[in-house]
Amino acid sequence: MIAPPWRVAAGDAPFLVLEPKPATALLAGVDKPAVSVWGYDGKVPGPAIRVRRGDRVRVRLKNGLEQPTTIHWHGIRIDNAMDGVPGLTQDAVPPGGTFDYSFIAPDAGTYWYHSHAKTWEQVARGLYGLLIVEEDEAHLVDREIPFAADDWRLDKAGQIDEESFGAMFDWSHGGRMGNWLTVNGLTDPVIPVRAGERLRLRLLNSANARTMAFDFDRLAAQIIAIDGQPVPPSSLDSDGVTLAPAQRADVIIDINGKPGDTIPVWEVSTQHRLKSARFVISDQPPVREGPPGEPVILPPNPLRAELMPNDAQHIELVMEGGAMGGLREGSIDGKMMSIQELVEKKLVWAFNGKAGMQKKPLAAIPKGRTAVINMVNKTAFPHAMHLHGHHFRVIERDGKPVTGAPWRDTELVLRNEQVRIAFVADNPGKWLFHCHMLEHVAAGMITWMNVA
Repeated sequence: MIAPPWRVAAGDAPFLVLEPKPATALLAGVDKPAVSVWGYDGKVPGPAIRVRRGDRVRVRLKNGLEQPTTIHWHGIRIDNAMDGVPGLTQDAVPPGGTFDYSFIAPDAGTYWYHSHAKTWEQVARGLYGLLIVEEDEAHLVDREIPFAADDWRLDKAGQIDEESFGAMFDWSHGGRMGNWLTVNGLTDPVIPVRAGERLRLRLLNSANARTMAFDFDRLAAQIIAIDGQPVPPSSLDSDGVTLAPAQRADVIIDINGKPGDTIPVWEVSTQHRLKSARFVISDQPPVREGPPGEPVILPPNPLRAELMPNDAQHIELVMEGGAMGGLREGSIDGKMMSIQELVEKKLVWAFNGKAGMQKKPLAAIPKGRTAVINMVNKTAFPHAMHLHGHHFRVIERDGKPVTGAPWRDTELVLRNEQVRIAFVADNPGKWLFHCHMLEHVAAGMITWMNVA
């Protein structure tokens, strides 16, 4: 089965229990040894949770691990106490403990949930799943298919390479890059389809650090949403749809061909493209002759007040460190340390010369004010910057104004690039802002903002 089962966790129903625990999965194929993983309810990905916009989501985390853990609801404009950040919004849930998450899902779209404790290990072992928030009205598609892509590092025995967890090379370079690609926890899965069928693929890059790109071969494909937020339908360019870690895209696919045709979905982020999955056309009669005439246009989410960049609070964020980064020193809560002292603490990246989580926020922002963050990447590596509790727009890149950019929660900032983003600080609380290359955040690329 290509798709994990939908689960509903909304309204007045009892809490949906999610239990992260050790399990095994046939990641490498049905003819290969089972791989030891950690999964929600023992599955990778975890159950795909589906609710309607405006529903109250009710999930009880029951920790079946030997480590503390939490759940972060990525991309949701959530109540701060439900954001799942240990040490900032809640205490980590100890082994055997529970925590109840209850929050409104205000915006339709494709989101996901994942561990936010030792993410560099817990997500790499499989602790993530999709969270789908339905639009108020159905749209002209015949079927939805989740497409959660992951990048695993397996050893010679075909198991997760545990010895490399915490490796300084990964933490100081591009992050934990894997050697095995899965979609929905499967290797090169077959997706049965019918000729003339219109599909909505909900794509997620759940990898620790690898940016991926997907090409749908000869099939017509259009992007209709990015990071859960609707965009005008646009055809894919020659590079396919590119997703940095934690980014999502909703893609409309129109199936054309004859029974028995196999159409590969290629991962094309490197020179050696890989088959990530395959559409196989069944011998059933076509759903329709030719593609539907009208495009799928999603209604906008009622997200927020209008950006007011002329009256904005400006925040500088300079990224430094890592291999070939030239970082000589950095501070932790005002105490200056040499790079040697920082390395001993496994902190090799810094924001504005500050390494790791600080007691003081990057900025205090009055509720309702527009904030503009100027991100300057002075490192040798790209960084997927994720803002909790809000959505933002890119308004400038390398000094050139950007108009019409989509609302996002995660933006890739390339090496030596400057990107300016703007958002309305309309959600009170303490909100994390960090790189979603998970080894980078562990090694220092993390800060927070207080919306008063």
